[in-house]
Amino acid sequence: MSEQFRYLRTHPAGDGVLWVTLDRSPANAVTREMYIEIADLFGNIDKAGVDVRAVVLRAQGPHFCAGNDLDEFATMTPENGTERMWRVREAFFAIQDCAVPVIGAVQGAALGTGLAIAASCDFVVAARDARFGLPELSVGVMGGARHLARMAPQPLVRRMFFTGDPVRADAFAAAGGAVVLCDQAELDDTATKFARRVAGFSPTASRLAKHILNRIEDMDLKSGYAFEQGYTVQMSGHPDSKEALSAFREKRPPRYVPAA
Repeated sequence: MSEQFRYLRTHPAGDGVLWVTLDRSPANAVTREMYIEIADLFGNIDKAGVDVRAVVLRAQGPHFCAGNDLDEFATMTPENGTERMWRVREAFFAIQDCAVPVIGAVQGAALGTGLAIAASCDFVVAARDARFGLPELSVGVMGGARHLARMAPQPLVRRMFFTGDPVRADAFAAAGGAVVLCDQAELDDTATKFARRVAGFSPTASRLAKHILNRIEDMDLKSGYAFEQGYTVQMSGHPDSKEALSAFREKRPPRYVPAA
């Protein structure tokens, strides 16, 4: 499927895990065309390979993503801005709404759009010296704070937004940011290990869980839990539900059916 894209690479990593690599040197700055590619790939993830059960979203080169391509961004006007911002949203939401769990693997800079791409993943593994930042005010735009709020408490969101200063991943985690830290050399292995763990569960249950978690993210406790329980009842009629329990009791690997 990579042949369809100019700036994305796909690679089966085994056991149902797919690597998706941002590849636009030198720092993976995102253009309108790249946003369209991201939306296309993550919105149709089953076209990327057979039995994709989890994705690792990574990057080529020293940086995850340094943000928007500023040369292209400088040409935005009130006349063309609405369509361009729609393309941005479509890309971020395609990652968030991807049918299977997506794990971000972040090294170097994840700034602006790069931070939002990472925050659109289900969770993030980051090299200790990676840097997260929202330089929006530095370049005269808005955006990214709501995505950062998926990963960080409000005081940290506001400090990062109002100062524009990047924060190292280890300091980000210490301040309450939700990232899994590892050494740079272990980044791909660590993210892929998590992805294989995710891919080892029932493909049907994992896809259903992805849908549920997205729906309940902004619900209150009572509404969200009632929503989850409804799907517990629904899943109880699926053979994978009984197989998971049987395998756990019998201390053996489960044998799940492919996702419908």
